[in-house]
Amino acid sequence: MIVSKTAPKLGIITKMLYGVGSVGYGIKDVAFRSFLLLYYNQVIGVRADLVSAAILVALVFDAISDPIVGQWSDHIRTKWGRRHPFMLASAIPAAGSLLLLFMPPEGMSDFAAFWYIVVVGCSVRTFITFYEIPSSALAPELTSDYNERTSVASFRFFFGYLGGIGMAFITLMVFLAPTAEYPVGQLNPMGYWRFAVFGSLTMFFAIILSSLGTFHRVKYFKPPPPSPWLGIFGTLGQMRETFSHKGFLALLGFGLLKYTGIGMTSALSIYFGTYLWGLSSSQLAILVLDSLVGASLGLFMAPWLSKIFGKRNAAIGLAILAVLIGATPYILRLSGLFFENGDPLLVPTLFMLSGLYNMCGFSSAVLTHAMVGDVVEESQLATGRRSEGLFYAANTFMQKATSGLGVFAAGLLVAFVGLTPGSNPGAIDPAIPLQLAMVYIPALLLLYIGGASFLMFYKIDRNSHEANLEELRIRDRESEYDVESIVSSSS
Repeated sequence: MIVSKTAPKLGIITKMLYGVGSVGYGIKDVAFRSFLLLYYNQVIGVRADLVSAAILVALVFDAISDPIVGQWSDHIRTKWGRRHPFMLASAIPAAGSLLLLFMPPEGMSDFAAFWYIVVVGCSVRTFITFYEIPSSALAPELTSDYNERTSVASFRFFFGYLGGIGMAFITLMVFLAPTAEYPVGQLNPMGYWRFAVFGSLTMFFAIILSSLGTFHRVKYFKPPPPSPWLGIFGTLGQMRETFSHKGFLALLGFGLLKYTGIGMTSALSIYFGTYLWGLSSSQLAILVLDSLVGASLGLFMAPWLSKIFGKRNAAIGLAILAVLIGATPYILRLSGLFFENGDPLLVPTLFMLSGLYNMCGFSSAVLTHAMVGDVVEESQLATGRRSEGLFYAANTFMQKATSGLGVFAAGLLVAFVGLTPGSNPGAIDPAIPLQLAMVYIPALLLLYIGGASFLMFYKIDRNSHEANLEELRIRDRESEYDVESIVSSSS
């Protein structure tokens, strides 16, 4: 779907309103990747491998539901457009299921807790899918410009980071602040309940605001011709044809590995902060803000690098730089060259390194999101179909690997080093967090560098994208001419 020629220029307010909806996705993301494992493992007392396995099961369910929602939103026709009905309908169930996730019934066994996380976790992820995939698919409809797509993606990812970072900061600084009963605030169950209430309300209002704030653009979209009902096997064949695009498969390989690394890092950061660096909840809250600094820099860095190096080359370089920076403090600590716990320079140094890591990761994610948009037109030339929903379903699945495969990997590493539920930071063997760092570093390097190698197979650049757009314009003119000829001959 290409924006009509009569559409007014996409303004900054519309870009911001489009991006605001990602606040809800960011809240869901930080819940799964940063707090869920720690909450059920260290607070509720469920085995870490069971918690991470439950989260992985929810991810597998996503692999089924995401393309269904994407395909559905590609083919539906309503007077409110293809995407907005799904977006608006998702607000209440997505927020409500997040609330239930952090309010499990008391007295559950480990396996009962496993199934509770599976069922409610699948609900959260499915309902947010009904917002996230149609909303993501709006990006190519809002603009077809090569550089402006990067700008639109930048706002989307910035607000996604803002939602996750903001919720993490408020949770660690306020909801999980130390009390007389819980001197280690990260182990206070009431703090997680408050997080769930506040996060659910914020998610609801973010989704509604973004959906209503972009609704005025629907009238400028040129709807694709209606497609015939194909049945289950015909639809699956159409999906297979769409997903066989080589450039998209390269993005899929890159995204799955990189986002798994991001998820593993996010899930382990609170473990490292608590058990390796010996930080308080307020210090952890301060470190959360490094992601906001990185996202703010990346908001401008991604479009700038895209113009200079092209999206693919910039994404490869940023991914490699990110993992090298991210591994640095752990390598230095293992080498005995880093600041000791309690040193006044420890937190500022961690803040600086993590801020640079997040800037690179944010910019790389923005470029990947924009590259998916460029695949849409090239795929249309080959298949004759606009499949934004399907492509962004897979892109959303890549991001969900953050809280699925990434958290699963983190849970396995925690279980491997023997960090038991309810461990007191002052009483555990100091060798355990060091062992965790030792297995974390090679896993991180393998995921990032292995993922970056997939991008070598992505071939779309600025020139080829412009050529694809021109070919589509020629086909549109030819199609309009054929229709006019038929009408003239029949009259």
